[in-house]
Amino acid sequence: MLMEDNGVTAAKGFEAAACAAGIKYQNRNDMALVYSTAPCKAAGTFTSNVVKAAPVLWDKNIVKTASYAQAIVVNSGIANACTGRQGLDCCKAEAEAAAEALNIPASAVLVASTGVIGMQIPVDKATAGIHTLASLKSAGPEAGLAAAKAIMTTDTVPKQAAVQVEIGGRTVTIGGMCKGSGMIHPNMCTMLAFVTTDVNISGELLQKAVSASVEDTFNMISVDGDTSTNDTLLVLANGLAGNVEIVEENEDYHVFCEALLQIHTYLARKMAGDGEGATALFETQVIHAASVKEAKILAKSVICSSLTKAAIFGHDANWGRILCALGYSGAQFDPENVDLYFQSASGRIHIFGQGVACAYSEEEATRILSDPEVTVVVDMHMGEAQATAWGCDLSYDYVKINADYRS
Repeated sequence: MLMEDNGVTAAKGFEAAACAAGIKYQNRNDMALVYSTAPCKAAGTFTSNVVKAAPVLWDKNIVKTASYAQAIVVNSGIANACTGRQGLDCCKAEAEAAAEALNIPASAVLVASTGVIGMQIPVDKATAGIHTLASLKSAGPEAGLAAAKAIMTTDTVPKQAAVQVEIGGRTVTIGGMCKGSGMIHPNMCTMLAFVTTDVNISGELLQKAVSASVEDTFNMISVDGDTSTNDTLLVLANGLAGNVEIVEENEDYHVFCEALLQIHTYLARKMAGDGEGATALFETQVIHAASVKEAKILAKSVICSSLTKAAIFGHDANWGRILCALGYSGAQFDPENVDLYFQSASGRIHIFGQGVACAYSEEEATRILSDPEVTVVVDMHMGEAQATAWGCDLSYDYVKINADYRS
């Protein structure tokens, strides 16, 4: 069961906090803490951008080399990217402050940042904020929601969810929160996602599950085609559910993977739908493709098309832009063998088939495209593979938001 009113504190043993540290924003919470009362197995995926922020470099090392993790410290407002040695020293200072405040090793502290590239984080404010967070941390949904709000930048709503499943006769909970509204084009953006679970699982299988899930969720969204320097997904598993440790790819592992996929899909869709200036979530489903690889290429090409995104904003059934995006995707197909459909809560309409436009009603198409969630279905008639990608429409406000974001 998916719970939208809970997040990183849903699983046993996890606490969270938020505070106003004054990193860049004034009069709002801009730092968050996620803490486990027990050591955790940690897994993560990170930006594919060659330019990687200092927290990404720090976290990649922790996930790879540390015996366990127990806390995540996040700030919004400043990305700590392109900050040189000083940026890495800031990560170290934050980890040491958290270690002191929480009585855990600095090697068990993960850090993350989001915001403006190139600015230095005021270390004194960050470390003071960490001590405040440690004093405020608590369990419960209110603490989790406060943390989800604190990591927002241009996001308009906090994004969190949790799910419970039964594994080995025990109730296992997975909860997560994320932020991301612009510079979203993960190839694991400014995408940050943090997932907590009380499942007992080996570190190797946790990483395998996370890496596989990302391919069909966070890597299938795009707001503006820009892959951030800070993309980070971190997953912590503390084992407090008490199930027998998952050490092989058995039924318990597959149940966990399905639940993780559900959380990741929900969070990814929320980010896509909350794209900067967006008025609609824009989904593309490619069905009956020759391969999963080609289905993903085709679906992402459509949701990344600026012309198609603008048409969705204008509620204009301009199917030619969709066909064009399919055509330059790099996948090979026969255009006369493709069917295109628009669908939403208001209905479904066939707009293109056998190489020509269908006899559809423009008024009906506009009504369908006016809903807050709009789907394009692309039937390739080439095989059994399918894939789904998520994006958003492109509005005037996207330019307004990004024209003065730095200042």
